[in-house]
Amino acid sequence: MSTDSRRAARKDDHVRLAEQQHEQPGPRTDFEDVEFIHHALGGVSADEVDLTVRVGNWTWPTPFYVNGMTGGTEKTTTINRELAITARETGMPMACGSVSVALDDPSTARGFTVIREENPDGFVMANLGAGRSGQDAVRAVELLHADALQLHVNAVQETAMPEGSRDFSDWARSVATVVEASPVPVIVKEVGFGLSRRTLSTLSSLGVQIADVSGKGGTDFLSIESSRRTDTAVIDYSVLTGFGQSALACLLDAPEDAPQLLASGGVRNPYDVVKALACGASAVGVAGVFLKRVLDGGAEALVPLVRGWVEQTTAVLALLGASSPAQLRHTDLVVRGGLGEFCQVRGIDRTALSRRRQDLP
Repeated sequence: MSTDSRRAARKDDHVRLAEQQHEQPGPRTDFEDVEFIHHALGGVSADEVDLTVRVGNWTWPTPFYVNGMTGGTEKTTTINRELAITARETGMPMACGSVSVALDDPSTARGFTVIREENPDGFVMANLGAGRSGQDAVRAVELLHADALQLHVNAVQETAMPEGSRDFSDWARSVATVVEASPVPVIVKEVGFGLSRRTLSTLSSLGVQIADVSGKGGTDFLSIESSRRTDTAVIDYSVLTGFGQSALACLLDAPEDAPQLLASGGVRNPYDVVKALACGASAVGVAGVFLKRVLDGGAEALVPLVRGWVEQTTAVLALLGASSPAQLRHTDLVVRGGLGEFCQVRGIDRTALSRRRQDLP
């Protein structure tokens, strides 16, 4: 099998294994460790709630978006088409999976260009992996006429991947090169293991203005790559299970000089979206839930789900007295469990989080 064929087969492997993960109820996540203090007379009218969010210089009509998943094979072309139709019908922004395969093998490009064909006027993010050149960044943006470029960092996944890289020494310089070369803003994102306080400060110093912390709790690429290995009797990366930080941990631990933050990883319902927004995310990426719905019924099934998320998110904001997603940062939070222990160790004031509303002028 050629290198390009192996890479294409890997794309389908990822979808198949991710689908298996989302067939079962997922493990407990840090989203369950966050509670809102209910103020029974503090709500507003749902008619007053405006879900639009400001990300960079863009205005997005929904505070959640389709995060990068896949592309490059016949099966994943169909998935991206259905996701793009959903984005077109609902106004959601959408990211594709890594276009590296299409840059190296143009015959696979339709797995990505179908997104623009189905959603010519929507907000589309191209996706590229760290370690690629500035020229590759330009080509990735041009391929999709993209509005932004997601640059993913996935050292944990690469470590477990049978054919993965083991040299991450030049990734910071690569990020800076891509940021400088890209004709559109760059959003640096993890693939499910979190961006630490230190990493976020480093990204700012490299010129990154937006970052998706993408924490653990969602699609587990460590498990996926471990499942693809044939040598687990002697090399078993499952010992790293649970490695990294959750999205909420990253948000609460973010430094003052962090880029504008997006969040993803383990988002299973609109209430998780609201919690991530309350912890500091400007918008929230969703992958696994939307992928499962598309695989089960295509855009015909996903469009009503997304519209339901819009309605439910609006209702919860009204309940919490927030007329916009940004106002959720003034809601009172109680942080318990493992996330609470993380906050304690990292010096995050949980008492202050529980009294944010009373501190308003």
